[in-house]
Amino acid sequence: MTGYAKVQSSFGDKKLNIEIKTLNSKQLDLIVKVPAAYRSHELDIRAMLGVLERGKVECILSEENSTSADASFNSDLLVSRYNALVDVANDLHAVDLMHRASLFTTVAAMSDIWNTAASDEVSDEQWQQTAADLQRAIDLCDQFRAHEGSVLEVDFHKHVDLIEDKLRQIPALEGERIDTAKERIKRYLADANVEVDPNRFEQELIYYLEKLDITEEKVRLQKHIDYFRQTMATEPSCGKKLGFVAQEMGREINTTGSKANHAGIQKIVVEMKDELEKIKEQLGNVL
Repeated sequence: MTGYAKVQSSFGDKKLNIEIKTLNSKQLDLIVKVPAAYRSHELDIRAMLGVLERGKVECILSEENSTSADASFNSDLLVSRYNALVDVANDLHAVDLMHRASLFTTVAAMSDIWNTAASDEVSDEQWQQTAADLQRAIDLCDQFRAHEGSVLEVDFHKHVDLIEDKLRQIPALEGERIDTAKERIKRYLADANVEVDPNRFEQELIYYLEKLDITEEKVRLQKHIDYFRQTMATEPSCGKKLGFVAQEMGREINTTGSKANHAGIQKIVVEMKDELEKIKEQLGNVL
C-alpha cells in the first residue's frame, strides 16, 4: 500500500531527517539509505521497518549540522580534483570561463570535500533518539496506509453489495427461463411434426433443466460474499485471502453465466463480473 511519513528532530547541533515512502508490491522490498555514521545500525533499521509487512519501502536518513561553524573543506582535495577536471576539459578543448565556474561548482558540491565535526559513529544516546524518531515515522506511515485501507474497505463494500443485489435479481428470471425452455422445445418438436408422450416429455424436460440448474452456484456465491465481508471485518492483514475469495466468487459467477441460457441472467452475470473486476483491481493495494 502507498504511504508517506517525514520526521525531523535535532540532537545537539545536528539535524536528522527521516523520510519513509511505500509503494505497492507483493513482497517487502526495503531500500535503506543512511549516513556512514549509521551503517552499524542498518540491520536494526531494517528490522524496525519489517513491521510494514509488504510493499516497496524506501527509508532515507539524512543528517546535517544545524550550524556551519564546525564545517570546513579540504582545500587540497578540492584543488586537486578541480585541476584534474580542467586538464581533461583542456584536452577536449571545452574550457572557457563559464566551464571553469561550472567545474568548480561541481567539485565544491562533492560531499567528501567537506569535513564536519561529525564522528564516525553515533553515540548510544543519539541512536536511542534516532530509533524513537524512526518508530514515530513508521507509525505515521502506517496511519497513512490505514487511512487508505479504510477508504478501500468502503469501496469494497460498495462493489460487494452491488454483486449481492444482482444475485438477488436472478430468481425472478428463473421461472421465465423454465417457461422459455419449455416453449422452445415444444416449438422444435412441432416443427419436426413428431408425436411425443407428455409424460416422457416432462421427464426429459426435468433432466434438461437439472443441467441448467444454478441453485448451488447462487448459494456458494452468497457464502463467498459473506466470507469476503467477514474477512475484511475480522482480519487485519487480509489482502491475499481476499484475493483468493474473489477468485472463488469469479468462478461461481462464470459458471452461472455458462448455465444461464437466458439473456436477462447473462446480462446480470456481466454486471457482476464488472463489479468483481473493480474489486480485483484494488486488491493489489491491500496488505
